[in-house]
Amino acid sequence: CCCFHCPVSFPPAAWTLGHSLRLDLSLTQSAPIPLEARIGCAPGELLALVGPSGSGKSTILKTIAGLIRGPRGHVRVNGEVWLDTDAGIDVPPHRRNVGFVFQSYALFPHLTVLGNVMAACRAPDAEAKARKWIEAVRMRGLEDARPGRLSGGQQQRVALARALVREPKLLLLDEPFSAVDQLTRERLYEELAELRRRLDIPVVFVTHSLTEAQLLADRMVVLHHGRTLQSGTPDEIFRAPRNAQIARLVAHKNLHEAQVAVQQARHTIIDWKGLRLQAAANTRFPVGSQVSWLIPALEVRLVDEKLDGYAGRDNLHQALVEAVVPLGGQVTVRVRMPNGLHLVLSATEHIIRKRGIEVGRTVEVSLPAASIHLMPCDGD
Repeated sequence: CCCFHCPVSFPPAAWTLGHSLRLDLSLTQSAPIPLEARIGCAPGELLALVGPSGSGKSTILKTIAGLIRGPRGHVRVNGEVWLDTDAGIDVPPHRRNVGFVFQSYALFPHLTVLGNVMAACRAPDAEAKARKWIEAVRMRGLEDARPGRLSGGQQQRVALARALVREPKLLLLDEPFSAVDQLTRERLYEELAELRRRLDIPVVFVTHSLTEAQLLADRMVVLHHGRTLQSGTPDEIFRAPRNAQIARLVAHKNLHEAQVAVQQARHTIIDWKGLRLQAAANTRFPVGSQVSWLIPALEVRLVDEKLDGYAGRDNLHQALVEAVVPLGGQVTVRVRMPNGLHLVLSATEHIIRKRGIEVGRTVEVSLPAASIHLMPCDGD
């Protein structure tokens, strides 16, 4: 079955790839795209590379696969050296056992689904292996179809089967969902999440979508101008970016500057343009220093005395609602704080309706101290 609405179903665990491999990469380059990247990816881990256009994400993937030359450094997979410029080692692409799903899928238009998948497999039992992976990606019954007859989601499945049929030591995905509609994309997210549980190999995934990184990745690397700025779990990076530059790159809406006013045993108190806020204690920043601070939009609380009471509420302030924007079941609310500056909060439509939130209304908001993250304004 190739219907998007049928249950996800995969063949038995016999097709599991289990190489227990690790990717270790260090690359530098001055032009045409500057690079200063260090990346590690463990077996069975999905690592997302995120960053703006021109940050070197696709260059890194193509260097791993051996499709471009120029960067200096090394690429190793479980100790096997694919690139070591100091030692003069540069293994050609056909000898690097890597599966690559390109943004455009790059299927052969004159070959059938079966032919496309078999083209990547040199094993004597290539047809049997190809049929196994075609079934694994839920394309059984379309073996004789050519790419021109397939939807974008189906082409993506064929490209994935072709990448995996050679039993690669590493899987590379270059924005594989960018060419499909949102409904298909969400279905493919589920299928990739299920599929990768069977893959004991590193998976490196390039995306412009922070939502994709949060949904799919075990870890993510933030790149800017080819430089690795921070790596960690998506939650670590979104909640505690290393500095204000990274916070901007991961699109935090509540990013502001303040001055450290008081250091206490349990709290660091900051002065945000005349409004004092308690944050969790952070002795990294002495009194008087300038800091950047953020709070995720989902962590800003709407407080109603009748429904919640005020006890135990941190940083409780009145705010004026200036915008209410529904978006996909969530509502983004922009409020003006007593110091005239703005914060954004996010809540479900149910909460917004229940509390009667509308433009022009004064509301009580709470900023939990534990959710306020302090960091340097620029750099480390």
